[in-house]
Amino acid sequence: MAATESAPARAEAVAGIQRELTVFARRARAMAARMHPELSLVSFTLLGHLDERGGCRATDLAAHYALDKSTVSRQVAALERAGLVARRTDPDDHRVQVLAPTEAGAQILEQVTLSRRRALLERLGDWPEADLEQFAAYLTRYNEASQGI
Repeated sequence: MAATESAPARAEAVAGIQRELTVFARRARAMAARMHPELSLVSFTLLGHLDERGGCRATDLAAHYALDKSTVSRQVAALERAGLVARRTDPDDHRVQVLAPTEAGAQILEQVTLSRRRALLERLGDWPEADLEQFAAYLTRYNEASQGI
């Protein structure tokens, strides 16, 4: 800790960050529910990961997001029922099923992503570019520090 930092001030700042992250998470869940009725925040996140990776196993999703396998299984089942995700056999190991977005899943993901970006642009519209860059850098730094927790 730097000489100019005090333990009480640091603790107060961390408490503020915790409070604001909780508000942020609640709003993110609420926003996800408004964006598409079939996509919870978890579903949207899993679908996005599958799209970014070109597909993966359910166990990989669970490990990446530190989720219980049963949670991932329920979310994937809902995505499959909605026709947004399909299973295919892994070409390298025919015993393994790989999950990937269907064409409908990719389209919905794109629509929701654009809607979310528009909403962010509206909220952050009056922020200077330097603030946006710094905020993005802080979020990246925080998420990188949070990996594996």
